[in-house]
Amino acid sequence: MTELSVSRPKLIALQVLVAVLLIGFWHVGSSVPIFGVYILPKFFFSTPGDVAMRIVKLFSGTMIWKHLWITLTETVLAFVIGSVAGVVFGFWFARRPLVAAVFDPYLKMANALPRVVLAPIFMLWLGLGIWSKVALGVTLVFFIVFFNVYQGVKEVSPAVLANARMLGMNERQLFRHVYWPSALSWMFSSLHTSVGFALVGAVVGEYLGSAAGLGYLIHEAEGVFDVTGVFAGMVILAAFVLLVDAVVTKVENRLLVWRPDAAGRT
Repeated sequence: MTELSVSRPKLIALQVLVAVLLIGFWHVGSSVPIFGVYILPKFFFSTPGDVAMRIVKLFSGTMIWKHLWITLTETVLAFVIGSVAGVVFGFWFARRPLVAAVFDPYLKMANALPRVVLAPIFMLWLGLGIWSKVALGVTLVFFIVFFNVYQGVKEVSPAVLANARMLGMNERQLFRHVYWPSALSWMFSSLHTSVGFALVGAVVGEYLGSAAGLGYLIHEAEGVFDVTGVFAGMVILAAFVLLVDAVVTKVENRLLVWRPDAAGRT
């Protein structure tokens, strides 16, 4: 893969430019008729100005913070439980080939199940509280982390393992100095994706059956054809994902400072 040679300020400027162009296209398409036709009719797409005003209005009140807190709690719980379970079982299956071979078809079947189908079942089992949403998020996060950690451990070089054993390392030392560093890069690449999926699980669960949360707000707005409210909720969700992903990136850079590409950064 070609190394990125663009400076960080220039990269941020390009990212902001893309956002400005998209918002500009949205504004023109919804506000300026072209040959008497709107490319993005307000009824279906609202406008950037209306969405921004709705977000300001939401945050000027107090109820939005309750909904945000509930969605945040569900997302964090799903992310943590799913990630920890994925790491533990990923390591265990990678180090136990027989166990991995026995459970391989069952894992593939479970991973292939549509999560939307599971949502009503979790609500039946766990009720309409936060835990049905957490369970849905866990099913999304677990398999992403599990397969990445499993692959990361399996990718350890046989030559490195042979040398480590020749130096007298026991299983605990191999785990700490060989398997764990190998799996970390794979694990963090999966965590970036898992953050979004944990939020998806929480929001989809709230959308299908809840009395609070961002998914509930979007569903409520959709029920009365409030397109501005729907887009406002989507923008808040997108901002939340970027914030959490930035936190994961910061932790990743601290833990993976030993990587050659990290050491060469300026």
